[in-house]
Amino acid sequence: MTTESVALPQPQQRRPGGRKLSRRARRELAAYLFISPWIVGFLVFTAGAMLFSLGLTVFETDLLTGFKYVGLRNIVRLSKDPLFLKSLGVTFRFVAMAVPLEVIVALAIALLLNSDKVLFTGVWRTLYFLPSIVSGIAVSLLWLWIFNPDFGLFNYLLGLAGITGPRWVYSEQWAIPSFVIMSVWGAGGNMLLYLAGLQGIPTALYEAASIDGANSWTRFRHVTIPMLSPTIFFNLVMTLIGAFQVFTQAYAMTSGGPNNATLTVVLYLYRKAFQQLYFGYASVIAWALFVIIMIFTLLMLRSSELWVYYEGEVRK
Repeated sequence: MTTESVALPQPQQRRPGGRKLSRRARRELAAYLFISPWIVGFLVFTAGAMLFSLGLTVFETDLLTGFKYVGLRNIVRLSKDPLFLKSLGVTFRFVAMAVPLEVIVALAIALLLNSDKVLFTGVWRTLYFLPSIVSGIAVSLLWLWIFNPDFGLFNYLLGLAGITGPRWVYSEQWAIPSFVIMSVWGAGGNMLLYLAGLQGIPTALYEAASIDGANSWTRFRHVTIPMLSPTIFFNLVMTLIGAFQVFTQAYAMTSGGPNNATLTVVLYLYRKAFQQLYFGYASVIAWALFVIIMIFTLLMLRSSELWVYYEGEVRK
């Protein structure tokens, strides 16, 4: 008598309760396992830190010797703090000057490097982008030499033209404009995004506009700007958020001087938290800055309905 081998069924993966996992569930489980380090990091170091900071706003503490509950006293103190109001004015001045200038300069560079008439465009794109990835401290030290009123590069070049240069970061009037010039020098990141947006515009639109008799300015106004408006909007929002958090230049170059002319909100927060150990008051400053940035961001989001165009969008 011959016996035939019988294939035994393979054991199936089951949940602890006895139900087997479907292929989709296994894939979702694997996906969550892969992203779990980021989720844990976000919950602990971002969301958790924000909640802890929010709780500190009602305490007076140095995080070492205990916590003293003060209620809303830190908020009241903030509204009457002349140095905070000064830092707020300095920050708003920097934002008002740096954001539009950086956005416009980055767009102008992208338009130039998108032209077929420019030779070695790859080299130029790399050179313009490099400053945006260099360490902020290294950039600050470089510009500190450039802005030196006695032997700096800017005043040397102005001296060749017979012009007496200002004292730049050592002057109350020129300190913030100096920071604005630095921010424009690092516009390579925005330039790269503009360049990607420009290369994504269909050439058929330009051809159709040319057939209709549109000149270069008309094509730029009615084709380039509308098609590039989502990229402009993104760069504008990100540049605005970054400008409100300006810190490295003021910390490394001027320490907030001269006469608090470069005392930005984040630098003032740093002083209160890590130099004077007023962590409760510093948390109030941080949340005040968060609210200000959120308000401006929401205003820009609402305004985007008027000027940002998305391809395929139908507006009523």
